[in-house]
Amino acid sequence: MVNDDDIRKAAQIVRSGGLVVFPTETVYGLGANALDATAVAKIYELKGRPRTSPLIVHVPGAEQARELAADWSEEAELLARQYWPGPLTLVVPKKSVIPDEVTAGLSTVGLRVPRHPVALALLNAADVPIAAPSANRFTQLSPTTAQHVREAFGDETPFLLDGGPCKVGLESTVIAVTKDGLEVLRPGMAFVEAAAEATQAEAAAHRSPGQHKKHYSPRTRVLLVAHGHLPQEGRGVYLWLQHEAKAALAMRMPVSAEEYAAQLYARLHDLDGEEWDWIAVELPPNTKEWSAIRDRLTRAAY
Repeated sequence: MVNDDDIRKAAQIVRSGGLVVFPTETVYGLGANALDATAVAKIYELKGRPRTSPLIVHVPGAEQARELAADWSEEAELLARQYWPGPLTLVVPKKSVIPDEVTAGLSTVGLRVPRHPVALALLNAADVPIAAPSANRFTQLSPTTAQHVREAFGDETPFLLDGGPCKVGLESTVIAVTKDGLEVLRPGMAFVEAAAEATQAEAAAHRSPGQHKKHYSPRTRVLLVAHGHLPQEGRGVYLWLQHEAKAALAMRMPVSAEEYAAQLYARLHDLDGEEWDWIAVELPPNTKEWSAIRDRLTRAAY
């Protein structure tokens, strides 16, 4: 596991313009100095990520977040106090110190204080904000273990801090703090009341990561099903909640949304390496607790 020397080495790599991989409570991130446009460009190149998809900037505390925001409203402060450190990203007006490469040319930036002790240790040691999307190839499954990262990047894997499995397992909730109120740009496992869902145009620069229609996808075809109605052709796996059915392999998923989220990507990573014809998933309930999971499954099956 990670020791102090590992943290110091990773911090030095970040300060010198390189890339590192580090764990958060949500997923593993591919990080670079958020104030260094050249370093940030390396993230897009390694991931194959379009420049229209902005990056989240990680900081060790709300004080550092306020220093990067051109406007830090009372609503932003209240959310930071309630949810940070944790799986919530706040999109606020940015200061010019944040390069356009981080924000897809937008005037706003997504800021987050992660809860994972390794991430916080790295941020404090590096003493710079770290821009980091998930440490995977673009549109593929996000990594929730260090091994998932190695499988995604192979010999191109940057210096990696192995902090064990991620406990939340889904990407952070993204909330835009605007003059008109709060908008949910990406659902996650942090639930913010009085926030309205927002829709995004596919062609424009996105206000948040994770808004491409196809995203978080294994290589194996994912099918969303109801009431155990499975495809008749091929050999596949069925991940079910309420309605059991016969398949070459049937696996019941946790009935708790939190436990389901923590296991989903790891389960899909494992199945993706077994050469099934399809992975059928019973769509979870259409309730607030399951909204982030339904969002990820819908994009995976697009």
